Amino acid sequence: MELDPVVLSRLQFAFVVSFHAIFPVFTIGLASYVAVLQGLYVTTGNRTWDLLGYFWTKIFAVVFGIGVVSGIVMAFQFGTNWSNFMHFGANFIGPMLSYEALTAFFLEAGFLGVLLFGRQKVSPPVHFFAALMVAAGTFISSFWILVTNSFMQTPAGVEVVNGMAQVTSWSEAIFNPSFPYRFSHFALAAFLTGGFVVCGVSAWFVLRNRDVEVHKRALSMSLWLLLFIAPLQAVVGDMHGLNTFEHQPMKVAAMEGNWETQAGAPMLLFALPDRDLQANRFEIGIPDGASLFLTHEADGVVPGLKEVPRDQQPPVWIVFFSFRVMVAMGLLMIFFAVAGLVLRRGGRIYTSRWFLRGLQGMALAPFLAVLSGWFVTETGRSPWLIYRVMDYAAAITPSLSGWMVLLTLIGYVLVYAVVFCAGVYYLFLVIRQGLEDPAAGKSDEHMGRPARPLSATDVSFDHGHN
Repeated sequence: MELDPVVLSRLQFAFVVSFHAIFPVFTIGLASYVAVLQGLYVTTGNRTWDLLGYFWTKIFAVVFGIGVVSGIVMAFQFGTNWSNFMHFGANFIGPMLSYEALTAFFLEAGFLGVLLFGRQKVSPPVHFFAALMVAAGTFISSFWILVTNSFMQTPAGVEVVNGMAQVTSWSEAIFNPSFPYRFSHFALAAFLTGGFVVCGVSAWFVLRNRDVEVHKRALSMSLWLLLFIAPLQAVVGDMHGLNTFEHQPMKVAAMEGNWETQAGAPMLLFALPDRDLQANRFEIGIPDGASLFLTHEADGVVPGLKEVPRDQQPPVWIVFFSFRVMVAMGLLMIFFAVAGLVLRRGGRIYTSRWFLRGLQGMALAPFLAVLSGWFVTETGRSPWLIYRVMDYAAAITPSLSGWMVLLTLIGYVLVYAVVFCAGVYYLFLVIRQGLEDPAAGKSDEHMGRPARPLSATDVSFDHGHN
């Protein structure tokens, strides 16, 4: 039995990235939230903000620890599975990943210790500054990663010399055509993820009548944030889509399920794309809708997938349905954000059980939106690893065999399953423990002793059985 190392390497990387992506998108938003809480405590002296800050810092420690562990593997995969790609793009990609380590990891590592273990060792303003630096570090890290990914989507500022990409303009390569939209879209996604998780957890406590007044504050301030961020994400997403339409029209054709280049292309609400048939077996759509959104003209011309050979068409069904999952989650987020505004009258955001239970479920919506969005972004670029420059077959490590990739993929799935289950279980233990006074019942001997991030939670794995 012969296994295709290209397909398996793509599956392997997709699995690792999908597992890892859900953690940074949460910690980036949560780090900013913790910084806001510590800032409110410094400026007002109100202990409520310090209690919330301590609680969410513990959750941040757990998620950050899992995210770091799961992310290290990706860097190794560039060398083990995609060595031709790294050789070709090393002059640009190498510096980008190095800059991430120098400007983000060092910044985060330095101040993370102060944030997690220095609460009783430094003054509140210094602790607040550490929280700000950790939040800044998470965004700087995402900046360099998205620069690299955007370059692969819309390469610019380089020329190929002797089989390698040579940088001719660093500014054009870093601020390539898709980067501003991609970075803005991701940053808002991080705030949405953090906001809805805070809402979901706060709703859980309110429904169980635990520390209600404190969690009401967290719920209220998060809903105000979501009321502005959720609609703004839709606007930025539309701008990102127009940018993609300009630079990657086949990705948009797959998102729309559009096979024929046509004027007045419909916006398909549902369809059954068939790549072998080169058509949709079934479709329900709004006449002229796609043309109106993409060209701002009802009779605007929208390119179809048939403009390129079949082997250069992305796997349509993955892109088509992933895009609709992302949009559906976005609409749900807008609905709950607006519903929160309506229910504020009379304090019904704290008493409407359907709304509070809905918020608990909505804590998962941003993660589904992020994953489906990444599927659209990465699968829609197929068969190109660097768009119209290098395809997957040319980027793979030459000596790699399918069996080697399969065995490591199985290993990753098994190990990551254990890490995920243990991490989620521990996270629920931390949440169930609830609010704690940072200094209550702790001696100076044990307070803030530096260790691993998870030790900042002061919760043992067998806590749930005590």
